[in-house]
Amino acid sequence: MTESVAIAESATQGKPALATPHSFDDATIIYNLAFNDLLFRAQQVHREHFDPNAIQMSRLLSIKTGGCPEDCGYCSQSAHYPTGLKASKLMEVERVLTEARKAKEGGATRYCMGAAWRNPKDRDMDALVSMVEGVRAMGMETCMTLGMLTPEQSARLAEAGLDYYNHNIDTSERYYSEIITTRSFADRLETLTNVRDAGIKVCAGGILGMGETVEDRISMLVKLANLAVPPESVPINMLIPIPGSKLADAAPVDPIDFVRTIALARILMPRSHVRLSAGRTEMSDEMQALCFFAGANSIFVGETLLTADNPGEDHDAALFRRLGLKPMELEASR
Repeated sequence: MTESVAIAESATQGKPALATPHSFDDATIIYNLAFNDLLFRAQQVHREHFDPNAIQMSRLLSIKTGGCPEDCGYCSQSAHYPTGLKASKLMEVERVLTEARKAKEGGATRYCMGAAWRNPKDRDMDALVSMVEGVRAMGMETCMTLGMLTPEQSARLAEAGLDYYNHNIDTSERYYSEIITTRSFADRLETLTNVRDAGIKVCAGGILGMGETVEDRISMLVKLANLAVPPESVPINMLIPIPGSKLADAAPVDPIDFVRTIALARILMPRSHVRLSAGRTEMSDEMQALCFFAGANSIFVGETLLTADNPGEDHDAALFRRLGLKPMELEASR
């Protein structure tokens, strides 16, 4: 019996599926298990580390929209594509904190702030620090996504108390240059290193449906799982094709393939929060239920995600009631 076959069999017998570091070949075997076996193993792993019926609730606010100099082919905020989105300036601190208070009242335990930048300018750091300090004072976890960060900027945000920094690697290293040319895959990893070295937790995942292969999706997850410390949060996004963007005509992702990817993320990164992120408006309730069973245990709540639509709280609350799910308490989400 080969090692890979043994790994595949262990995945259906409740034994540890993989040893660190994870190999692409082993991850591929897991991904291609019979669907019921894959979900069974993913649910076992999930229950070992989390309450299977608790979902982390996060809220995302765009604090600076549009005009981004990067050419990310999926993004409505890139200045390279005629998406019709107008650029705005960085929001005032008090306005951000007002929105954060509303998010907490709505049940959010983590508040994420995103700016459409290649990287923040030093002149913006005082305002960003004030936002972090203000949100933390409300008793919520803080997360930011601001593009690339230097070690100095990472250290300053860490000192302010930033809990998480989101910087997705988007796809595999092989396919990356097909989606983005204005920065490299190595640039992405460098920022993740800077953030981790500063003591900030990492939020990093990717996007499905950009024309990548299944092998690219597996490679992306293996890369994340094999970081020195895997990301504490792993958002898995389903592409929302943006009119005017490079990927406006991208073919939709097969729902079963999407669920398989969620399950593999759970198995490879058992202690991470796996977030069902962009694209939920295009998912049926049944598809979302399968994703939760496969190990997704975090969502964004609210009507919008940066510039894209998102299911509202009423729809999410109704789905949670049907599935017997509950919001995750803050201490459990840390």
